[in-house]
Amino acid sequence: MNAINHALHAPLTTRLFDLPLVSATRIEAIRDILNLTRLRNKSTVNFVNAHSINIAKRNPEFHRILGESDRLLPDGSGIRIASLLAGASLGDNLNGTDLFPAICEQAAHRGLSIFLLGGSPETADRAAACMRERYPSLRIVGTHHGYFDASESAAVIEQINKAEPALVFVGFGAPRQEQWISEHREAMNAPVVLGVGGLFDYYAGNVPRAPRLMRRVGCEWIWRLIQEPRRLASRYLIGNVVFLMYALIHALAVHHPMDALQAMLKRILDIAIAGSALLLFAPFIAIIVAAIRLEDNGPVLFAQRRIGAQGRPFMMLKFRSMIQNAEAKRAELLAQSERSGACFKMKKDPRITRVGSWLRRTSLDELPQLLNVLRGDMSIVGPRPALPDEVMTYSGQSWQRLMGKPGITCIWQVSGRANIPFNRQVEMDIEYLNNPTVWHDLRLILKTVPAVLTGRGAY
Repeated sequence: MNAINHALHAPLTTRLFDLPLVSATRIEAIRDILNLTRLRNKSTVNFVNAHSINIAKRNPEFHRILGESDRLLPDGSGIRIASLLAGASLGDNLNGTDLFPAICEQAAHRGLSIFLLGGSPETADRAAACMRERYPSLRIVGTHHGYFDASESAAVIEQINKAEPALVFVGFGAPRQEQWISEHREAMNAPVVLGVGGLFDYYAGNVPRAPRLMRRVGCEWIWRLIQEPRRLASRYLIGNVVFLMYALIHALAVHHPMDALQAMLKRILDIAIAGSALLLFAPFIAIIVAAIRLEDNGPVLFAQRRIGAQGRPFMMLKFRSMIQNAEAKRAELLAQSERSGACFKMKKDPRITRVGSWLRRTSLDELPQLLNVLRGDMSIVGPRPALPDEVMTYSGQSWQRLMGKPGITCIWQVSGRANIPFNRQVEMDIEYLNNPTVWHDLRLILKTVPAVLTGRGAY
């Protein structure tokens, strides 16, 4: 029952090229696919890469078929580039070639059977033998090559249904496999059918995979082009250029040109200010490092998990201003928080060291966050990044604070800081995110200087 309940909750998706792409880790995607086998509904899983997008742009019917898939998994560096251009958040690269053995491993563990359909004669058989050798308990209940006529489809489907597999892998290549699955899905009784392209060739030994390093940096397509230049030259040398054009057009359609310009200017401002500030404050940084080390001989920096833009976690850096076991003692002090709402604050927090108290009053404990800015985790101006357990308590409009990149300073930081109630902080953050301009950032940066010097609301 737990597995069924979990499968009922579809993974998060991100719309790209007007298609709902799964945004998940590899482990989450595999677990989701296997859990789909326990549902009564028949599910279809397809993959989307640069080549399939190029086809979909020319073939509206193919685009419709992709959009009707129960799960669409993002495959390849091209989709990753398109998501970055469009400002869309995606999880891992979920290509079928990498997922196939992992799914087989988990299917063997759960006792789920599979059927391989596709490839040239004997290719599916050799791929099946490879997986059986890796996972001896894996139940592969049938195979069939992909070289059959449309008139033979009924007989192939009958063979599949008699074998009663939980998962059917169909490897005809795009768009044939997606079209064939869409046409015959109702006739197939298998709970899950996946369109997996030419992956059987890799595990049958027909085509060698690219070295791991090439795969890691997103250049597997170069390896494939070297292996089969005549067949793949048009697809990659011309197709990649066409796809990048589609990706740029999509990004411009998603973002207003002025929004993109503002984002670019904001990033330039962030890098310029963060880099200059690190050079300017280098002598102060050296003094702070020495002071922290002399007080208790503990670590200088404190890295804490925070929640950034679109809910993505990152490690925020600060100069350590508390005793070394401060996080362990936080739970004991929650009841004494002097701020209503999600954020914990105490004016006389017993965990703060003497050097830390000075650092907090002057806001110099925030200086290492300039490194977060250079890395792109944060901006100079933006909502202050929240702790994960604070985010878990969010309700109503509080979630909107996560719609932009967090910052070192913000509207409420220059208007009273911790003296401002949390609900009002949320309102100010949302107001800023709804009206982002570089000139607004510059004004807030200039206001930050007197706010830091007076120390109002800093504790």
